[in-house]
Amino acid sequence: MSKRKKRSEKQRKNEITKGIFSVLESNPDKSYNYKQIAARLDITDTAGRNLIIKRLGELVGKQRIEQVEKGKYKVIPSQNYYEGVVDMTGRSNAYVICEDLDTDVFVPQNLLNKALHGDTVEVYVFPRRRRGKKLEGEITRILQRKKTTFVGVLQMQKNFGFVLTSDHKMYTDIFVPKNRIGKAEHGDKVIVEINDWPKNADSPYGTIVETLGKPGEHDTEMHAILAEYGLPYSFPEEVEHFANQIDTSIKPEEIAKRRDMREVPTFTIDPKDAKDFDDALSFRKIDDEWYEVGIHIADVSHYVQPGTILDDEAYDRATSVYLVDRVVPMLPEILSNNACSLRPNEEKYTFSAVFTMNKKAEIKDQWFGRTVTYSDRRFAYEEAQQLIENGGTTVPGSVSLTGKAYEVEPHIAQAIQLMDSMAKTMRKKRMQAGAISFDKVEVKFNLNEENEPVGVYFKTSQDANKMIEEFMLLANRKVAEFIGKQKKTFVYRVHDDPDEEKLMQLQGVIKRFGYSLNMKSRNTITSSLNSLLKDVQGKKEQNLVDTLAIRTMSKAEYTTENIGHYGLAFDYYTHFTSPIRRYPDVMVHRLLQHYLDQGATVKEADYEEKCKHSSNMESLAANAERDSIKYMQIKFMEDHQDEDFLGVISGVTEWGIYVEIIENKCEGMIRIRDIKDDYYVFDEKLYAIVGEVTKNQYQLGDEVYVRVKNTDLVKRHLDFSLLGKKDEYQP
Repeated sequence: MSKRKKRSEKQRKNEITKGIFSVLESNPDKSYNYKQIAARLDITDTAGRNLIIKRLGELVGKQRIEQVEKGKYKVIPSQNYYEGVVDMTGRSNAYVICEDLDTDVFVPQNLLNKALHGDTVEVYVFPRRRRGKKLEGEITRILQRKKTTFVGVLQMQKNFGFVLTSDHKMYTDIFVPKNRIGKAEHGDKVIVEINDWPKNADSPYGTIVETLGKPGEHDTEMHAILAEYGLPYSFPEEVEHFANQIDTSIKPEEIAKRRDMREVPTFTIDPKDAKDFDDALSFRKIDDEWYEVGIHIADVSHYVQPGTILDDEAYDRATSVYLVDRVVPMLPEILSNNACSLRPNEEKYTFSAVFTMNKKAEIKDQWFGRTVTYSDRRFAYEEAQQLIENGGTTVPGSVSLTGKAYEVEPHIAQAIQLMDSMAKTMRKKRMQAGAISFDKVEVKFNLNEENEPVGVYFKTSQDANKMIEEFMLLANRKVAEFIGKQKKTFVYRVHDDPDEEKLMQLQGVIKRFGYSLNMKSRNTITSSLNSLLKDVQGKKEQNLVDTLAIRTMSKAEYTTENIGHYGLAFDYYTHFTSPIRRYPDVMVHRLLQHYLDQGATVKEADYEEKCKHSSNMESLAANAERDSIKYMQIKFMEDHQDEDFLGVISGVTEWGIYVEIIENKCEGMIRIRDIKDDYYVFDEKLYAIVGEVTKNQYQLGDEVYVRVKNTDLVKRHLDFSLLGKKDEYQP
């Protein structure tokens, strides 16, 4: 099986399942053996045939098909029950997404039968009345609830209460009997847990498990964001106690088991407000041509041992969560900010990737293993950038962490400057190999002592950031390659090829601006995507093209099945460099050490389940982080109600257009019903709304002037009034 196969095994299994049903349902009175099915599906490879045989057995076991005689299969008459996941729409109807069906099943609200968004359900699909009509059905059983706790506001009646949830995909309120309300009061924001849903009740019954505070208060809303995604904001006492009992001292007997690199010049480069330091770099000259470069990562796995409550908690969280004003760490502070943090002038246990490299970034030798290191200096990115840009050894007070100018040891300054040159060479090679170059701009807020936003600024990558990035990519790639070539079970970070349908949509849009993609092969797509992103920089259509190009990309995820990383153009890639904040990195450290100790390959299914959990938690954390940014943007815009802003249309839907303000990246919505000069209709192909009479268009990427109409911190809604297009309105 090639490392770069386009579809995962799961995708192929789904396709074969659909193929089996298409064959059996094409002639329901006839039975087929696996060879006949394979022939109909044009599957000739042994792996594909074996998958058909395996899937036929599974479908018989699930009573989805029947084996009429040995090796001969038929579809079960009127077998219209499928398993799937509920996806609620904004209008309280739903679609059920089934692996075994080509299209989703529409379910109206009256046939949901108490199913909620994300639930795994059994759905009965009504027979199609005519070809082309969408599939419709009724949910007959709830197999597994996605979630049972919700965040909302308590509305008290005389002897009971209702919780009105903030989840826009939750179509019902939750009834709370008086004896399950606890100390919560009318108007409080609370966490409620659904206990049951009586047969004849309109609403589920629940219990209030936590009172968060009054809606609109800063801490209340931050805690509510975490709670909405089931993310914790404090550690259980027993976990804190366990972590505090760990012996974090550096012991001679442990040093003896490791490669001692304390004498090698070592430094960290991080954001100026960083509290934990995952990684450090070391550098020393071997001879006139070769250098030793060390990438040293906190050895979290030394302290976090499998089978402990600390490990269980870290696995459950799977990631640190970065809200605008706080970090919810994966590990307790004693580890994340102290024992595991590679702080300056302290000895630390580390896990290292050490390379022998020349100035051209060519690698002659590599070594992986446990080390002990000593960080000689801590740099902020701005300080390292100064050394890169200006050469020399002086860091001026304007960028210094202390506010005072100082001199850097010449060998460390020279190391940073030489490693910057090597990093630029590695980056150039990556781009030539087909890496995609998206320039990411992060929105950051200046907060006052009350955590209120008083300003917005953008964080962009400079040479110092890119240098650290390239050496972290190098370590991640080489660790994955080292294990991957041994064909042993491992945790990979993979990124599949772009979505072909979305690429075709992008092609259709950019042609109107005189651009095109070369769709002949994987390599031509990559090179033409990069050319496109470069060509549109500074142009009116840049926002439109950038947005659509990002949407073509698949989502990166963790898995034991290596398909490579499309965006980085790597055949092998993993996450090795941030175990303080990512659990997959902890798994990678453990597996790497296990294999360095000549251990046998581990059970793939166990690690695949852990990978899936880690990917899911990463997605929840990313959603929470986005919500916290949205909250802070709305809070910031509350004080700018009477100002005109130039923005870019960042989204177009049937109910309105989304506009992102250029100067601060705050995004709000203009409701289509509030645009009074015409009756506007959503045109999905044009990514625009179009006036029926005037034919006036508002398209993704257009620049328009807006003014704040309404801010709602509780619902996290920001509404704009449309003032006009850039070339039609004078502020």
